Amino acid sequence: MSDPKAMSLRFPDPAQRAVIAAAAKQAGVSMQEYILSAAYDRATAVERRFLDGFKASMDRSGAAFAAEPGNLDPGPEQRAAERDALRELEDQERGHAA
Repeated sequence: MSDPKAMSLRFPDPAQRAVIAAAAKQAGVSMQEYILSAAYDRATAVERRFLDGFKASMDRSGAAFAAEPGNLDPGPEQRAAERDALRELEDQERGHAA
């Protein structure tokens, strides 16, 4: 009887299985451990990207709330920075959608 905790590793493409098996062997780990490690690395990279973006957003928001009441109308530099930030976010979205 097989171990009920074992992950079922089925690959419709034998070449894909061979590549993953070779990479796992080279890393000195089981295929299951290799796949789980890759999934964890991917998830933490996404988390880091989110947290970096969130921190940048908080920094921009904090600066806006710290402004003097008479300085609430953004100047040309502020508008340019906002356009650059929006363009950067849109570029990132396009890059991750591909």
